[in-house]
Amino acid sequence: MRKDDVVWALGAMSGTSLDGVDAAMIQTDGHKILALGPHAYRPYTEVERATIRKSLGQWPGDPDVAAAAEVVEAAHAEILSRFDGAQVLGFHGQTLAHDPAARGTHQCGNGALLAETLGLTTVWDFRSSDVRLGGQGAPLAPFYHFACAEYSGQTGAVALLNLGGVGNLTWVDTTAPGPETPGALFAFDTGPANAPINDLMQTRLGLPQDEGGALANTGIADDTIVAAFLASPYFLKMPPKSLDRNDFQSLTAAVQTLGDADAAATLTAAAAAAVVEGIRHCPAPISRLLVTGGGRHNTTLMTELRLRLPCPVEPVEAVGLNGDMLEAQAFAFLAVRVLYGLPTSGPGTTGVSAFVGGGQISRPSVSAPVDS
Repeated sequence: MRKDDVVWALGAMSGTSLDGVDAAMIQTDGHKILALGPHAYRPYTEVERATIRKSLGQWPGDPDVAAAAEVVEAAHAEILSRFDGAQVLGFHGQTLAHDPAARGTHQCGNGALLAETLGLTTVWDFRSSDVRLGGQGAPLAPFYHFACAEYSGQTGAVALLNLGGVGNLTWVDTTAPGPETPGALFAFDTGPANAPINDLMQTRLGLPQDEGGALANTGIADDTIVAAFLASPYFLKMPPKSLDRNDFQSLTAAVQTLGDADAAATLTAAAAAAVVEGIRHCPAPISRLLVTGGGRHNTTLMTELRLRLPCPVEPVEAVGLNGDMLEAQAFAFLAVRVLYGLPTSGPGTTGVSAFVGGGQISRPSVSAPVDS
């Protein structure tokens, strides 16, 4: 595989919402999206989700990490073995802890083990080198977001918003020739998104999520709690900046005295308000906000965004993209960039001082055949 060769790449993502594993293939030369391929989803079982949840906030060597890693590796091996024709795998792993200012970032799951299991060259541990060089290590999808904007024919300044466990926003100048161009990208974590809502639903009702935002739609948001949440210094801090899944525990604590519906409504309003605060930092006004990730299925959250923002707010499906698989596709794209020695993050996306191509490359002792 030589630099700029067109390849079929397979990517996998297990996000902080803890719902399951997304896997998807794309055809790319590391610069552009040439075709979108097959995809699949493998939900975690309740037992698997509980095992991972128990390890949240833990670092390598901590008591519950090995069990979580075993779940993550087995689930990935199961779903990724369904795909044929991939020439490289991008494996993100499961984020358990993220503290770039101090301890670093921790994604459990061994990419070398998957490389051997699947017989496929695997790129993994995407975030560590960025953090070692002073970056936030997140968000990492912006370079793919640039390719998505080009692939879908966007013009002017647009933004892609991923509503996973944490929200992250990428502002894209579509007139720039590439993502490495100074000023082409501006990205950061907006604030908590699905994670606090999912945790509330799991704790109180034994449900993994507020399906469609139905519960929040029946409640009334507590504006005092939302205002106190927005008073956090995080929202005044200029990007790039990133968050851990369990940041803003004060918000979770603040809704404990509310009924189920009002608590869900308050957490949903807070997620939307955080996005609005973040967009104020963008270098220029956006003409369109394209939403990806599980949060775009939350009708109440999408309505909140539309009410609070002056621009159109649409799911990425409106421009021919797949919002359920976009992050998995992103790590397929980034894996190819790592193999070709291209950067995967830069000053405008993670705050790292120079462009960085992050990721370990593990090659299997025996490669799987690639379909022609």
